Amino acid sequence: MPDLIASYRPISGVPDEMVAADGSVKPGWLDLMHTLDRLGGEELTARFQRADQYLRDAGVFYRMYEGSEQGERAWPLAHIPLLIADSEWQQIEAGLTQRADLLETVIADIYGNNELVREGLLPPELIAQNPAFLRPMVGIKPASGHHLHFCAFELGRGPDGRWWVLGDRTQAPSGAGFALENRVATTRALSDVYGSLHVRRLAAFFRDFRNNLTRLSGDGSGRVGILTPGPLNETYFEHAYVARYLGFLLVQGEDLVVVDGEVMVRTVSGLKPVSVLWRRLDGEFTDPLELRQDSEIGTPGMVEAVRRGTINFVNALGAGVLETRALGAFLPAIAQARLGTDLLLPNIATWWCGGTLARDYVREHLPDMLVGPAFSTLLAIDDDGATQAAANLSEPDHQALLERIEAAPKSFAAQEAVTLSTAPVYIGGVLEPRPVTLRVYAARTENGWSIMPGGFARVGYSLDTSAIAMQRGGQAADVWVVSEKPVEQVSLLAGSSTMVERTPSGNLPSRAGDNLIWLGRYAERCEAMVRILRAYHLRLAETGSETHPLLVATSEYLEALGLDTAEPVPQGLLSTFDGAVRSASQIRDRFSPDGWLALTDLQKTAQRFARVIKPGDDATRAMTVLLRKLAGFSGLVHENMYRFAGWRFLEIGRRLERGIQIADAAAWFGRDDAPDGAIDMLLEIGDSVMTHRRRYGYSLGGLGATELLITDPLNPRSVIFQMTELLEQLKALPHGVVEGQLSETAKLALRLHTQLAVIDSAEVTPENLIEVANGLGEISNSIAQAYFG
Repeated sequence: MPDLIASYRPISGVPDEMVAADGSVKPGWLDLMHTLDRLGGEELTARFQRADQYLRDAGVFYRMYEGSEQGERAWPLAHIPLLIADSEWQQIEAGLTQRADLLETVIADIYGNNELVREGLLPPELIAQNPAFLRPMVGIKPASGHHLHFCAFELGRGPDGRWWVLGDRTQAPSGAGFALENRVATTRALSDVYGSLHVRRLAAFFRDFRNNLTRLSGDGSGRVGILTPGPLNETYFEHAYVARYLGFLLVQGEDLVVVDGEVMVRTVSGLKPVSVLWRRLDGEFTDPLELRQDSEIGTPGMVEAVRRGTINFVNALGAGVLETRALGAFLPAIAQARLGTDLLLPNIATWWCGGTLARDYVREHLPDMLVGPAFSTLLAIDDDGATQAAANLSEPDHQALLERIEAAPKSFAAQEAVTLSTAPVYIGGVLEPRPVTLRVYAARTENGWSIMPGGFARVGYSLDTSAIAMQRGGQAADVWVVSEKPVEQVSLLAGSSTMVERTPSGNLPSRAGDNLIWLGRYAERCEAMVRILRAYHLRLAETGSETHPLLVATSEYLEALGLDTAEPVPQGLLSTFDGAVRSASQIRDRFSPDGWLALTDLQKTAQRFARVIKPGDDATRAMTVLLRKLAGFSGLVHENMYRFAGWRFLEIGRRLERGIQIADAAAWFGRDDAPDGAIDMLLEIGDSVMTHRRRYGYSLGGLGATELLITDPLNPRSVIFQMTELLEQLKALPHGVVEGQLSETAKLALRLHTQLAVIDSAEVTPENLIEVANGLGEISNSIAQAYFG
């Protein structure tokens, strides 16, 4: 027997996911442990570190909201996957399919005929007083015919070895994208054993769900979007990841507008219809007009669009009512009444204290109960601060809890205190048991419900079940459904077809276009700042004096840019890097993982340099490093992006900013009273020293620099070159040329381009250059009005 299994000590009396009740090792685990033992501790540690590094490089995170760790937290991967035999998984699939159908029946009745209340199967207070019940949705039938399209279920294995449903997730279930990343990271660490075991793939689940949403979008005139609250949401990474993976639009409430009862997305081509929205924000926030008036992330008129049947929500608005904790007390009886059978996967035992018999039972068995708010949507096992384990209460607190229940019985629900099964976690070179729950996903497809073969497991960092929550330090493990025979190798791509369907280039949301322009501008601004700082510190190292006239002039110019030369890496530069990262974070669905890694690496490198480098030669070398990394980022992003509208806006941002920076620098360093060495510095800032020497030798100074950096159409650093490229991209944008007529923005660019094209380099003055920089600013404002207004 492998050493890891031999040393593993399951907790007595608690079911374990690796070791069966008779002491035997469950299917698949023996092969996994053999592999881990063969690799040894040092190699395992290295592999697990590579998996963690992959997740960091990919930018996988979730957001902490409480305690001292507020902000983004690296995704906490538990490196040992949870293995479940395919035969057992088939039972889970059958139970969850039945449960999804039951929940569809319940919500259709809640917002429909209310027969469950009329027949006494649901208490009216559980619906009417429920904050998740959206009254404006009553009587509205979804355009698709179904309220539920994507659900998640929290499962736990009880002491009897059976899987129990701990909670239903129907509001805006999260984690499916994280399940994909768990799979990628885990298989990178354990590729050899993954290849030898017959692990069911995840791609077919996402492919079938994607195809169904595309089918719901209609004849192709509509679009499918994922509606996110935005980058500050705890699972925003997943929203962007799934949008990129499935090829859907990622939109926020501000991207949408309802026109004549139809939902439209603001794109750079104008308003375009959206017919399916996979909702990742709570339903009451979607419409500040009819639902939650204080919502700043919704879109007025959404409810009216649902009434008119022009939009399909996944899931329907109001679906969050099904997550109510107390509802579990009534689902077994509803299953009998509506399905004519018991639940294949039972609920965790639940009692709503609003009923006399249930309240009496809770009072008699309180030490074995978890008691909390009846309308809570959190799992009772998660320490939410409001749910109390009666067994841990003192006698006075025990009595106080009873009094609160008696005073407001309908506000409380009690659930059986559960002992979760454990799974092995690799800690310090050994396996230790930790409590585990399973999150499984169900997606409605054209052929009915499909259950994701795996999902992900939440694993506690200690034996305390309340430590299983991600916000409280829990970890996430991949789930491998292991078959006895080879599994189908599935791809997200469709099979061969004679019909090629392409996404229109104008599908870019206006907000995304705006952020792409600013990403391009911030990147170019960073480069300009770094080049000037390098030139400054190079001369500081040579002269050793900050009072040298050229350094004084350069310092004044840098100060105008918000850069303090007293700081080797000024805060203004760090803020500009932050701006680039902030813009990129808004478009994660359109930004490659490699580009994101390169950009965040730049940000971290600049921050590190700010802490350690000194002025002069040290800072010069640091700026050279940043320049190399900036060049790598620019080449990676600009050369690898498909030439759709997104790339064009990014390119426009680059050309605008480079033109402004070169024009401003030339106006300052090329003025008549500039100190000695200013022209050399200008050429260095414009990365044109070698070109100047080859083209002009040493015969021309300022005039040659002016021609090279301002009016030379062959120099990729010149202002006229930026204007030429800018004009071409503006003409290629949607509505850039209509029936042979240039757009107003393109006309502005053409006028400025013509002024530069006809002027003689000897006639260029600092005043001309300032006018050029201001003209580029006017073009930027015109773009914003035309495409982002």
